[in-house]
Amino acid sequence: MKNGPMLAALLVVAVSACGTRVMIPPRIDLTEYQVVGVLEFTTASEGELGPFVTRRFMELARQDQGIVRMADLGSVAQALEAVERPRLDPAAIKALGARHDVRTLITGTLEVSDVRPVIQITPGIVSSGIAADVDATLAVQMVEAETGASLWSSSARATRRVGHVRILGGREFAFDAANPDRAYADLVEALVFQVTRDFRVSWVRQ
Repeated sequence: MKNGPMLAALLVVAVSACGTRVMIPPRIDLTEYQVVGVLEFTTASEGELGPFVTRRFMELARQDQGIVRMADLGSVAQALEAVERPRLDPAAIKALGARHDVRTLITGTLEVSDVRPVIQITPGIVSSGIAADVDATLAVQMVEAETGASLWSSSARATRRVGHVRILGGREFAFDAANPDRAYADLVEALVFQVTRDFRVSWVRQ
């Protein structure tokens, strides 16, 4: 095999170029914040999209951390009603902190664009597959309960083609928001992966 020495040399160069992967710990250590209260992320979409994106955020945020205690405070409306406040202002945040005995709260907002349908018709098949392109933005922040001051914030934007779209009234389109893990899974995963970057480990080559 005349090419043997050349292949070996190329392999050595490739390994050298790759270098050593070094793990960088999360920029933010959530264990320092003791119990973190999480309000269900708000969204204008109907169905279970809000709870779904909140749950995925909590899972990924703790993925590379130690034991992080998070308290689910329910929806913003439910939380405000419990402390008899009209809106989520610093006074309401302080009241929620005292009621649930947490020093830090996490809130988030998911904005989803209008549906841009993509109708795919297969010849010879009665039913047609309907998908749509969607733009979405997820903004999350962590605030200090005592003062309402922002401790951390992050936002992400993503575009994905999603399925499970249904037609309403012959013209309007809507997602199967009642089953978001089917309709929105890829979109939510992309957004949450970006906004939790500071809570997860990263790798660099040296």
